[in-house]
Amino acid sequence: SSGINAEWPLRPGEEIDAVDNGINATEETPKYHITTTIGGRVRALNPAWNDAVQDADGQFHKAKKMVGEEFVARINGMVNIWLPALKLVKEAFDQRFEVDKTGEIMVLDNGGCPWKEHLYSLEEESDCKGQVKFVLYTDQNDMWRVQAVGVQGEGFTNRLSLLESWRGLRDDKLEEVSGIKGCTFVHASGFTGGNKTREGVLEMARVTLKEAASS
Repeated sequence: SSGINAEWPLRPGEEIDAVDNGINATEETPKYHITTTIGGRVRALNPAWNDAVQDADGQFHKAKKMVGEEFVARINGMVNIWLPALKLVKEAFDQRFEVDKTGEIMVLDNGGCPWKEHLYSLEEESDCKGQVKFVLYTDQNDMWRVQAVGVQGEGFTNRLSLLESWRGLRDDKLEEVSGIKGCTFVHASGFTGGNKTREGVLEMARVTLKEAASS
């Protein structure tokens, strides 16, 4: 089906296989070490060198249970969460020019669904990689949010962050500086912001795009 990232289901297995074969995740020196991978958690269940009772069999069964539960959770997530989200993201992607003529703003009917990897795949299939800069959605408190789309594979780097002059501001001060009614906040990094209305977050995204185009 269109937009399915075929690599996603394989990632847990790929990680385990790479670690087992001594392959580093990066050729660069990592800035910090991740110790909570499934391999790290299995390793932590090994009997300690100074345990009075070395219950290797008991710890093995604990590890087996933990890995089994995680595997089932991954499959459940793919079938019941990941794939159903694709339909919502594709609909939003196909309708993006109805939201804004640039095609750089997308509105999700359900902001809680996983959308980033689906968006990257849909852009690649449509030969428009990097086009969508902002995604709009409502959060769990029914507040409208605008979120910058990250650069694929680059962690916390955004394709375009919300305006620097807005970052770290809230409520009345943010409304005053931005000139947009209903603003509630913009994160200090500029990756997300909020507004009381759909029109408000849409304007926040549009103003940012306009400023970027003119700079």
